[in-house]
Formats: sequence, structure tokens, C-alpha cells
Amino acid sequence: MVTDMTIGPYDLKGKTALVTGASRGIGRAIALGLASCGAHLVINYAGNEQKAREVKAEAERFGVSCRLAQADLAQPDCAERLAAVANQIDILVLNASVQFRNPWNQIPLAEIDQQVNTNFRSSLLLVQHYAPGMIGRGWGRIITVGSVQEAKPHPDMVVYAATKAAQTHMGKALAIQLAPHGVTVNNIAPGVILTDRNTEALQNEAYAQAVLDKIPLKSFGEADDLSGIVLLLCSEQGRYITGQNIYVDGGMGIR
Repeated sequence: MVTDMTIGPYDLKGKTALVTGASRGIGRAIALGLASCGAHLVINYAGNEQKAREVKAEAERFGVSCRLAQADLAQPDCAERLAAVANQIDILVLNASVQFRNPWNQIPLAEIDQQVNTNFRSSLLLVQHYAPGMIGRGWGRIITVGSVQEAKPHPDMVVYAATKAAQTHMGKALAIQLAPHGVTVNNIAPGVILTDRNTEALQNEAYAQAVLDKIPLKSFGEADDLSGIVLLLCSEQGRYITGQNIYVDGGMGIR
């Protein structure tokens, strides 16, 4: 349950945030967290307009404006489509991703392309479009959403893990170059989060227990567990943090 947090250190009033893949799961939680701190929103979604409208309605209860921006991030025109809705933003949260489970020697070319284009290429395209405006205004926040698979790659998600690692290294390279202009770039790496993406796999009790055994905190994460660190990084409280890869995984990445 997201509550109004506009009174306090994470006040984002006057800022506009674009969150990709914000109609559900982690993206939804991050978007609503930003709205609770006063940020106006641009909610990107790929296909489920109804879910996006539900998030929009929830966000507007915090007294912020909220625009919907449909775009398939696997497509090369994704930045142009988003820019048609919001050409200038202050906060860019690159959350959207796709993943497929297949043994390394049975991965179709189409799945390789979709994961590389959605998870990595779109991130660079959006940064190329939005970062110049942040530089010009002397303030900006870019957050990439990675995965614990950067440290613990799943054997059947070779491409997904690789794209997340690539996205994180992209962020580190950008952080060095954008820091002199007041723009920070950080990655957050979720562990096993209870979203619809993981529902089917975790219904297998033996598999779920095996995964839990690898998590020192002995519990799965909730989508809302990601919003707090994003609020810190986007606020003035996080102004001195850049180029970091922050795991939000219950300790899974250290084992």
C-alpha cells in the first residue's frame, strides 16, 4: 500500500518521471512510489491499456498528472513514440524487460532479438533522447532496473542475464560522462520478486523452496520493496550516489 510521502526528504514535486513497463509489477510499484512523492508521471506500457489506466487512476489520487505512452520497446522507433507524449522529463526509470526460458542451445533467434532490443537497446535509445535535456537543465536521474541474474545467472535465461549485465555496464559508463552535468545514473538489481512474471515457476513448491534456500532473508520480495531505493536515488538525498549497482534481493547475490 503506497501512502503519501510528499512531506519529507523524498519530495519530488515539480519533477516528471517516465517509467517504462509501468502497467504492472515492479514498474507499477515504482511509478506509484514516485507519484506519492509528488512526481508527475509518464506511464509506458506495451499492450495492456486497461492495466495502465488503472495505474494512472491510482497515481492521480496523489494529485499529480499522469500521461499514458504506449510503445513496444523492442521496436527501433520506441524513443520517438515516447517523445510524442513527453519530450522532456527529469527522471527516467528503465524498467521494462522481457525474458524467455530455454536451454542455451535451443534459443530461437526471435527470442534473442526481442530480449536484446527490449532489455538493452531501448535503454540506450531512451537515454540518447532524454539525457541531453537533463544535461541542459543541470539535473537528472536515470535508473536502470537490472536483476540478481547479473550475479547469479539462471541456466535457462542466458540472454536475459546477459542483457541485464550489459545494461548495468552501460549505466556505469554513462554515470562517468553525465556526472559533471548533475545527472546521476544507477542500477537496482531485484532478486526474486512476487510478480506475475514469477507466478508460474513459484507454484512448484519444490522449486520455490530451492529458491528460498538461496535467499539469506528467507523470503521472496514484493514489488514495493523496490520503490524505496528508487525514491532515495531520485531525490536530493541521493544526489551523491551515481554509478552504483544496488541489489534488492534479500542477500541472494552474495551467496
